[in-house]
Amino acid sequence: MNGVAARSRGVTTGKVLSLWLLLGASSWASAAIRYAIPEEARRGSAVGNVAADLALDPARLSGRRPRVVSGGSRRFFAVDPGSGALLVSERIDREELCGALSPCSLSFEIVLEKPLELYSGAVEIQDINDNDPVFPSGQARLEISESVAAGARFPLESAQDPDVGINSLQTYQLSANPHFVLDVQTRGDGSKYAELVLEKELDREEQRELHLVLTALDGGSPPRSAHVQIHIDVVDSNDNAPVFNQSTYKASVRENTPSGTLVAKISAYDLDDGPNGDIVYSFSSHTPAKVRELFALDSATGELRVKGQLDYEETKLHEVYLQAKDKGAVPGVAHCKVLVEVVDVNDNAPEVTVTSVYSPVPEDAAPGTVVALLSVTDLDSRDNGLVNCFISPGIPFTLSSSLKNYYTLKTKAALDREEASEYNITVTARDSGSPPLSVVKQILVRVSDVNDNAPKSSQDFYDVYVLENNVPGIPILNVSATDPDLGRNGHLTYSLLQGDTTVGHLFSINRESGTLYLLTSLDHEDQVEFSMTVQVQDGGSPPLATNLSVSVFVTDLNDNAPTVLYPLPNSTSSYTDVVAPGTPAGHMITKVVAVDADAGYNAWISYTLLQATDPTLFSVGLHSGEIFTTRQLQEDEAPQHTLVILLKDHGEPALSASATVSISVAERVKEVLTDLTDMVPAHDPRRHVTFYLILAVILVSAAFFITIVSVGIFKCYKWRQSKELFNSSRSTLYRTPGPFHHVDAVRGGFMPPNFYHQVYLTTDSRQSDLLCKKPFTSSPLGSRQNTMRNGEPGPYHQIVGTTSRLPTPTEQAQPNTDWRFSQTQRPGTSGSQNGEEGGAWPNNQFDTEMLQAMILASANEAADGNSTLGGSTGTMGLSARYGPQFTLQHVPDYRQNVYIPGSTATLTNAAGKSNAKGSSGGNKKKSGKKEKEKK
Repeated sequence: MNGVAARSRGVTTGKVLSLWLLLGASSWASAAIRYAIPEEARRGSAVGNVAADLALDPARLSGRRPRVVSGGSRRFFAVDPGSGALLVSERIDREELCGALSPCSLSFEIVLEKPLELYSGAVEIQDINDNDPVFPSGQARLEISESVAAGARFPLESAQDPDVGINSLQTYQLSANPHFVLDVQTRGDGSKYAELVLEKELDREEQRELHLVLTALDGGSPPRSAHVQIHIDVVDSNDNAPVFNQSTYKASVRENTPSGTLVAKISAYDLDDGPNGDIVYSFSSHTPAKVRELFALDSATGELRVKGQLDYEETKLHEVYLQAKDKGAVPGVAHCKVLVEVVDVNDNAPEVTVTSVYSPVPEDAAPGTVVALLSVTDLDSRDNGLVNCFISPGIPFTLSSSLKNYYTLKTKAALDREEASEYNITVTARDSGSPPLSVVKQILVRVSDVNDNAPKSSQDFYDVYVLENNVPGIPILNVSATDPDLGRNGHLTYSLLQGDTTVGHLFSINRESGTLYLLTSLDHEDQVEFSMTVQVQDGGSPPLATNLSVSVFVTDLNDNAPTVLYPLPNSTSSYTDVVAPGTPAGHMITKVVAVDADAGYNAWISYTLLQATDPTLFSVGLHSGEIFTTRQLQEDEAPQHTLVILLKDHGEPALSASATVSISVAERVKEVLTDLTDMVPAHDPRRHVTFYLILAVILVSAAFFITIVSVGIFKCYKWRQSKELFNSSRSTLYRTPGPFHHVDAVRGGFMPPNFYHQVYLTTDSRQSDLLCKKPFTSSPLGSRQNTMRNGEPGPYHQIVGTTSRLPTPTEQAQPNTDWRFSQTQRPGTSGSQNGEEGGAWPNNQFDTEMLQAMILASANEAADGNSTLGGSTGTMGLSARYGPQFTLQHVPDYRQNVYIPGSTATLTNAAGKSNAKGSSGGNKKKSGKKEKEKK
């Protein structure tokens, strides 16, 4: 055994036969390796180091869970995860595994995970000389006629040695004798058999029998042997032996041929007569016993028929050795050989082996994730062994071939556990034979849950109605939601979002069931509605949540009796209403005022007269509480009446209150007061509050009155000032109150004939504020108002244009087109020109207002002899503002053509018309002087 172990170690450390990589056959790499070890190696002995031979990282090998997968039920090898060594895990007997086949190899696959990889390999099992040759029996008997000539051959039973190669049967040896020698022959399959060759003719008279010893030797070191005793009986001669028509017969038969089918018919003849010429056919002594189990021979006819089940996958060619023997005293024997070829048929269905299954698969696994690895085998040959695999359609998986006879099952679409939690995948393997054979393999793939679904509720909001004055701690709502996820991903918890702190004190929700509880008693009169948000959250990671809106409405109960506001109940002071005698019927004396804190029908109050001094004298409005006289009061009526009014709401049950009203019948209030002087009023803690309220009303009224008087005085002053300015404007058409910093021209349109608007403006006329308005005399035309404001405090205003100075519409002169400026004469900032070539100026509201401002400035310059806008004489102060090229030489006489937009009046000056052809500057000065003289 030590020698075997030594040889085993020598092989495992150095006999790695081959290693190659197969790339491109799949999305993951695979390789094939081959080793050689002797049979009967000890368990745990190393075959080779697959980590080193496959260039794998030993440090990561244990994490990748290496394992050896083989096709059969027995596992002869295992991988050490730590070292990467391939170890023997079971006893290996080459003869048991392979029989006479040589070489004998065991195939295996190594599967690695993370990532999933497959490596195939094979281990050649080398034969050791552990079996002795064995003869079928320990003794053989032969009958040989003495007439047999020298050179005759006599086959002997062959010994069997299950070892192969050099360790198999190699030769035979015969014990020394004078008559026979041994001739060792080799069959087509390499096996040996021995024949006795008669070297010297026998003489029965000299020796009736011979005893020989045949020894079979194998090629082991040391060789093993077996012995058989050969007993030869020398009989009388039969001088003619049978002869076969041919020494070798050939036949072919299908492996699925039924028993009894004729394979071949052999024929031999014998020239002898009688029993010496009768031939009997039989199997030769060196025909293997297994062949005799498969075929049957008719001894009389020589027909060879099928007896057992032929299997192409086990043996493709059978050699059947037959003999023909006559019936002579010393029978003659002839030998022949029949070669039977077994023809393959498709009699083996494919076999599917699932070597690895990755289950469960997460439902968020990406398409292309490897789920299972399958291997397919078919023992048939050629097309009969060509196998195709496929799976049923309509599932999110696909089957692809990675290596020859290997398939990978992958996902081809996204998985959804909520739709299908598991898939029972049917894998069908079908060969290409005729007819084809197929096999079905079921693979169960489970889908694991991922938190990909948020909780869902049948409704997004809930409306709950709760009666007020409820019992604390009662459930008012059960919020329900569902989550199709599994386990913790589908476990829901309920909580209230703390948006309003009061909600957290009044309501509570069960985290598990979603039941909403009311912690305190609610009052409809305090708050009618509560709004809150319930969050439903699952237990996934990360968790998903859904918010639901809950509105709780507090419905009213009739829990408040009517409250009397007037007359005040429970008051020590007396409230007495006075009515004069002679008051007609239907006169309202007073009114009972009451409120009910409830709502709706519960707050509807009805008034009834419960008790009265004279029930026929007064009545109460059912819903108003007003107390009326039912008839006219007489002089002789009782002076004092007390009425008890019943106030009742319409709730269920109804609540009520009462009010007492005192009514005095008297001519004057003094008479009533005289009666009341005797009554000492009790101390009223609210009388000071009433005093302060009256005082506050008096002070506010006084302040308001003073404010109104002040505003009136101020308005009168402003009106007088504007009147003086109006009178002063009769001496000159245009006037300014003095130097100013900013000028703004304001357009005024038609207004109602009985109003005149006095406007105070800022420098931006588009943002002017209307401060006041006052009545104006009958003027059918609108007025034009220009306001000039300087930097001094207080507004300055001037009313320009009056009806006394405006001609009638029939006398209005049409605007002279000569005052329109050409493109080069239009005023603008110094050095600037308008980009438009055509059109008249002014061409918009702003230009109109600008021109009016220039006209006003020029009029004051002419009247006062100075310029407020700056510039030299005769330029209207425009050269400094709009450029040196713009002077009054470019402007015609404006006084006869001043047109105020929105008015039908044109300011005309007779002197200006008569001197229209004069210089503009001269006309301007003369006009100013004439206006002063007229004044």
